[in-house]
Amino acid sequence: MSETKITHLICEYRSNPLGIDIQRPRLGWQMRTDRMGARQIAYQIRAASSLDRLNAGQPDVWDSGRVESDQSIHVVYGGSALRSRQRVYWNVTVWDETGAASVSEPAWFEMGLLNANDWQAEWIGTAFTGGTRSTFPVPQLRNSFVLSAPVASARLYVTALGLFECSINGQTVGEDVFAPGWTDYHKRVQYITYDVTGLLQPGDNVIGALLGDGWAVGYISWLHRQNYVDRPHFLAQLEMALADGTTHTIVSDGSWTYQFGAITHSDMIMGEASDARREMPGWDTPAFDASDWLPVATFKHPNVQVVALNGPTVRRIQELTPITAPINRRAMGRKRFLFDLGQNMVGRVRFKGSAPAGTTVIIRFAEILNPDGSPYYANLRSAHATDYYTFKGGGEEIWESKFTFHGFRYVEIEGYPNEVTRETITGIVLHSQMDQTGSFECSDPLLNQLQKNIVWGQKGNFVDVPTDCPQRDERLGWTGDIQVFARTATFNMNVASFMTKWARDCDDAQNADGSIPAVVPYATDVPTDGGPAWADAAIICPWTIYLCYGDTRILEESYPTMTRFMDFLIANSPGYVRCAPDWEGWPGFGDWLSINASTPRDLLGTAFLAYDAALMAQIAEILGRTEAAAHYRHLAGEVKTVFANRYLVGSTVPSVQVTPSELRRQMDDADALSRGNLATVDYGDIPSRVFNTELFEPTQTAYVLALHFDLLPDDLRPLAAEELVADIERRGLHLSTGFVGSPYINHVLSQNGQLQTAYQLLQQTSWPSWLYAVTQGATTIWERWDGWTPERGFQTPDMNSFNHYAYGAIGAWLYSTVAGIELDPAVAGYKHVYLAPKPGGGLAYVRAALETLYGRIESAWTIENGRFEYTIAIPPNTSATVSLPCDGQITLNGEAASGLVHHVGAGTYQFIVGG
Repeated sequence: MSETKITHLICEYRSNPLGIDIQRPRLGWQMRTDRMGARQIAYQIRAASSLDRLNAGQPDVWDSGRVESDQSIHVVYGGSALRSRQRVYWNVTVWDETGAASVSEPAWFEMGLLNANDWQAEWIGTAFTGGTRSTFPVPQLRNSFVLSAPVASARLYVTALGLFECSINGQTVGEDVFAPGWTDYHKRVQYITYDVTGLLQPGDNVIGALLGDGWAVGYISWLHRQNYVDRPHFLAQLEMALADGTTHTIVSDGSWTYQFGAITHSDMIMGEASDARREMPGWDTPAFDASDWLPVATFKHPNVQVVALNGPTVRRIQELTPITAPINRRAMGRKRFLFDLGQNMVGRVRFKGSAPAGTTVIIRFAEILNPDGSPYYANLRSAHATDYYTFKGGGEEIWESKFTFHGFRYVEIEGYPNEVTRETITGIVLHSQMDQTGSFECSDPLLNQLQKNIVWGQKGNFVDVPTDCPQRDERLGWTGDIQVFARTATFNMNVASFMTKWARDCDDAQNADGSIPAVVPYATDVPTDGGPAWADAAIICPWTIYLCYGDTRILEESYPTMTRFMDFLIANSPGYVRCAPDWEGWPGFGDWLSINASTPRDLLGTAFLAYDAALMAQIAEILGRTEAAAHYRHLAGEVKTVFANRYLVGSTVPSVQVTPSELRRQMDDADALSRGNLATVDYGDIPSRVFNTELFEPTQTAYVLALHFDLLPDDLRPLAAEELVADIERRGLHLSTGFVGSPYINHVLSQNGQLQTAYQLLQQTSWPSWLYAVTQGATTIWERWDGWTPERGFQTPDMNSFNHYAYGAIGAWLYSTVAGIELDPAVAGYKHVYLAPKPGGGLAYVRAALETLYGRIESAWTIENGRFEYTIAIPPNTSATVSLPCDGQITLNGEAASGLVHHVGAGTYQFIVGG
């Protein structure tokens, strides 16, 4: 019998988390065994105040006792109330279906500062500030102190309104980048806890900090700086337990000093400049003479809640080297070297070279090249996205920026007097640290590249918040983009804690009237009501995380925000019509960047209102709110009836009316930007047996939403699917959908008997299509279907990102339908999984895998000479329903079998059909 091991112990999705403030943390583990049908029947968690006590069988913090349950994820800590700074050691004993018990290795979690009065530190910063359009040098802060004995244990609790990088005695603290991340700094800022025991010493010590402008002070859009504060503010508390039994605490206060050093300006969008001649070697060590440094100023922020960072931080994830030798593009007597990293990435570069003191190199970044081979900068808009480095002279120098990032494939170096090689530049890929959980590969190289592009788009736009794009003067958390992409994101990476943090950002961003803005965290000059498909992210994203991770807490915590949002929708949707043409409010962005197809905004709004209500009914039921569930079920039915009466055959309500002039102008501007320079295509009068064509011309997106949100009576569903296919065929097997319709269209087709058309759309290589950009050498997902075409060149630079993950939402269909890995919404988190691949498109093989909280699911199929082979792996403590796509002589693990549907437990299985 195979041995069972209990591994992957996690607390709040993390291994041994330090400094959390969740007072009822959730624990989880995995069973590891190759035994068929392996499952858990009971568990016992023991928790102790020390590792010795735990190992001695003395669980003085909590002993759950034996619990007859197969639950192995999100088990809520049930011990005594947790205290600030408390470390808890725990393990779990699991009994399997054979009755055997297996004990895990120990794990731990440590609490941070749970109460406001735990903080003794003050907010500090410089006495000087920049302006709304002018940057300012990066200050270096320091404080010296003396310890009378060796350090037994030390914790640094630290945050900033801005960005920080701390050091102790000349050694950098931690590996985080852009700490503490982006929140609405008017309401909430995250602190991070570091174990700095090994950095301290008896005698003289120095703690230092660099403060970058970051999101709190610098540009976060095309407007101005200083959206939250006018200069970076710093808060730190260093608590030390010494070997002699005494304690010592150093806090940020008026005793600290500061000076300006080598970084003369730093901005997330504009770039960074560093003058190595201004460096102060050893400034954060005891030997440095800081007698001429200036005293810091202190500040108060009584309304800002300081909370622990409970999710991932941005890290240096990987490095890229140029794929070819650099090209010298000399211009006006100056050398300009162009480097190609081979991948549109997000992060920064490490530059290596030598030059006389005072020599300044200019480093610029571009995603793509002009036809003449020069870097294409026009789509950056007002973002300078330029770094400067000035040499100090005297030998080889290595430089990497600290408080900025760029979106780029190409790097241009100007002003460097010497020759360069591929080693001169290294790309440093930055994004939030998330384990890659999914893999997809098939026999079509173009689809494989599409999947890579989707993953790289996610990497580049998951830099602490889910942004729309990483290169231009925007980089905002657009709610519509993440709403459509969230499901794909969960396949590619473990985004549970990343999205939990963003859900709290949504809570902070919600307006007093219940509306959800178009971007989260909120930034000025964007609609405070995101409108259909954008604002709805406040419901759809937490629901998606629940489905994929079985996480009911995100539903619990988001529920008040969701209900306030629903109240706003009802109050502003007379007769349950959301965004009616005569409504005075913001009607939303429509089916953004659709192609020659304008879906009425009131249709979009009403469809999403019905969908929101249906989801809220399910959410309320899960949370045990039966009355609310009944209310939302009734609401969903009412809105569905309104949708039918307004838009379907036989309806008579006008869909297009005059809107107020200013609002109409805004809508026209948005529509013009969405359409770009495309000519309207006239398909003539097309009859419909589903929609009332006297009111509007049906679009692919209209059919998709009506089908996907279950807004049609049963007798119209097959007609709608047929008419959707007819529209696709009239367009030469091309999409017309924008951001709203594209994520669902292939799901709708394959679920309604139109699998062949779904594959034809997937594998279409001329634009508009998913593979067109791939055929043009793209390495990420483009914002527009036609970001560049041979006939028209570049689309408008006003809105033309080449790293925009929204259209990458097709990735979910690759996993769930092509590979056949689909969750069971009735048993969330892949506790039970449906494995039902739908081969097509001439694919000869598909291999996919997904690391879930229970373990690894594998799904691989091949078709050759009429023989279908399907190999799957189901992790312990889960089950699967397998649906074979074809009939014939069937064997299962070498034995004769029958039937297209099979129910299996954990293990590895091989099905062979035919041959």
